[in-house]
This record gives sequence, structure tokens and C-alpha cells, in this order.
Amino acid sequence: MTEEQWMPGNKKELISAIEREWNLLIQLAEKLTDEQMTKPDEGGWSPKDNLAHLTEWMNALMGYHLDRRPRHEAMNLPEEVIKDWDFDIINPALFERNQNRSRKEVMDELKGTYKKLYDKLNAMSFEDLLKPRHDDDPEKRPVLLWVLGDTTEHFLEHRETIERGLKEK
Repeated sequence: MTEEQWMPGNKKELISAIEREWNLLIQLAEKLTDEQMTKPDEGGWSPKDNLAHLTEWMNALMGYHLDRRPRHEAMNLPEEVIKDWDFDIINPALFERNQNRSRKEVMDELKGTYKKLYDKLNAMSFEDLLKPRHDDDPEKRPVLLWVLGDTTEHFLEHRETIERGLKEK
């Protein structure tokens, strides 16, 4: 039996869940020293890299999923890199683009992007978030799934990744 994905019943529940995971992530990031923030884990990503990654995917959520701009435009990547929506190709391109940025740049952009997304979600009706993301989707999956995937679930995933990396010797 598969576990059902949690779905909020209204926008207040959605925003509350997003804020909860966001606050846990930011609290962790802000308590890290500069050395901890830039130390790669076993996978080669530092906490700073994880945070830059989250910014990129929040931008993708807004541009591609919510505004419905073309993928390559929303992610500012060449069409050939993004055409198959292959994360094993996209994520390394995003990593490379961000790896030499300063902690301050990454944190400022992360917080600014979150605020834009938060404002955008607050301006949308919950009913709009329940509409299918893709008109041709036989499952009629709501855009809300992508919102959760690029916010609460993604914030949790990368917070846990950062915490594991800090425990590595």
C-alpha cells in the first residue's frame, strides 16, 4: 500500500505548512558558520549549494508551473538542457551556475525569491491551485502538487540533507 501525499484543505493550511518548513530551513541556514555553509557533503554539495538549488526550483515553480512560461525560459537554461526535464542534467547545470556565488548572494536571493513566491501564492485562489497543471494530463493532477513539491517537500528534503552533511566527519 502506498502512502497518500498530504494535501492541504485550504489556502491557510497550505501557507501554514510552507511557512513552517521555510522557517525551519532558514533557522538552520542562519545558524551555520561560513565554514559550515561552504563545506561539501559526501555528495559534493554544500549547504549553500542546497539553498541556491531551492531558489532555482522556486523560480521554476513560479515561471513554469504558475505562469506557464516555457521551461527553458523559466529556468534560464538552453532548450537542449531542459527539453527532457531530466533532473540528472538540469540539477548539475544549476549547481554549476551557482557554486561560486557568495553566501550573502545566495541567502539574499533565496529570501527574495521566497517572498515573491509567498506573495504570488497568497494572491492566488485555492481553487486555482486545485486546477490541473497540464491540460492533457489524464490524471488531472492539480498545480498544488507542484507547489508542495517545490516548497514544503523540497525545503524539508534539503534541510535534512544539510543536517546529514553537518553530521558527516
